[in-house]
Amino acid sequence: MKGTLPRGMNRKVGRAMHDYEMLADGDRILVAVSGGIDSLILSWLLLSWEKKAPISYRLQAIHVDMEGEGNIPGRVARAVSRVMESLGLPLVVLPAAWKPDIEHQEHAQLSKKDVCFQCARSRRTQLFAYAREHNFGKLALGHHRDDIIDTFFLNLTCAGNISTMRPKQELFSGHLSVIRPLAYCDKAEVSLLGEKIGLVAIETECPMAGHTRRQEVHELVQFIYKQIPDSKEHIFAALGNVRRDYLLLPSIKRP
Repeated sequence: MKGTLPRGMNRKVGRAMHDYEMLADGDRILVAVSGGIDSLILSWLLLSWEKKAPISYRLQAIHVDMEGEGNIPGRVARAVSRVMESLGLPLVVLPAAWKPDIEHQEHAQLSKKDVCFQCARSRRTQLFAYAREHNFGKLALGHHRDDIIDTFFLNLTCAGNISTMRPKQELFSGHLSVIRPLAYCDKAEVSLLGEKIGLVAIETECPMAGHTRRQEVHELVQFIYKQIPDSKEHIFAALGNVRRDYLLLPSIKRP
């Protein structure tokens, strides 16, 4: 699939990779591909970056199949396979270890908001396990700047803590690093690049799509952007400019 990374977006990706030392020579990188435009662009980008980078690294895509039955992959998994084949990126498909059962969720004692959290946690656990078992030191995810800000507000309003997704986060005593090369890019930039190079998002049939707490928070944040000019840039800058002396941190640590 032909195309070039726009100069502005290329600069943002390069700065994120440099700021957080995301890539190193000899890396084995697992790329999580859901079928959304963000993960598809990330796959294309890392392949393109590899051709011009002064280092050598190995890429493999992975998809957690939420629709498959037995040995028969689901519709999204089949579509992801076709796109990865067109890019020339090896792909492994994992049958989902846990699937949401909306009709019987009362028996499982899960609210509709909990279903999304449980599903995401299960997929993440599978990705971590596969990376460890197959000696991948890095897991690349397609989260962008909008996702990072939304997560900050989600944690602030629903979890009672000040935190968000880091562009690079080390896990398991440094044995695995999660990297987000699109961390400095906006969703709009990612979508526009998809149109430019001919990548199309694969629509999901998730019954919770558009009805999650994250979606509600996203709409709230979009409202803030409309009401306060430049607030997006200021909020993102604030995530790296924490003034601990002006937070409600107790002087004495509780046991």
